[in-house]
Amino acid sequence: MATQKFKTNAKCGGCSSKIGAALEQNGVPAGGWSLDLENPEKLLTVNSEMTSDEIIRIVTGAGYKAEEVR
Repeated sequence: MATQKFKTNAKCGGCSSKIGAALEQNGVPAGGWSLDLENPEKLLTVNSEMTSDEIIRIVTGAGYKAEEVR
């Protein structure tokens, strides 16, 4: 499994819940993602075989922005 990181515009626990629910509905296990709201970049970390484009599409579909951090 690859670990990927994304800068998001999430602001609160509710945002985190929506993003997490979208990821989980698309096959990312509950323990396979985390969102650090304390980080200024609101860093989303995903452990998955999905491509970064797929993850960005899921997060965008949930109503948030995501930009891959390299």
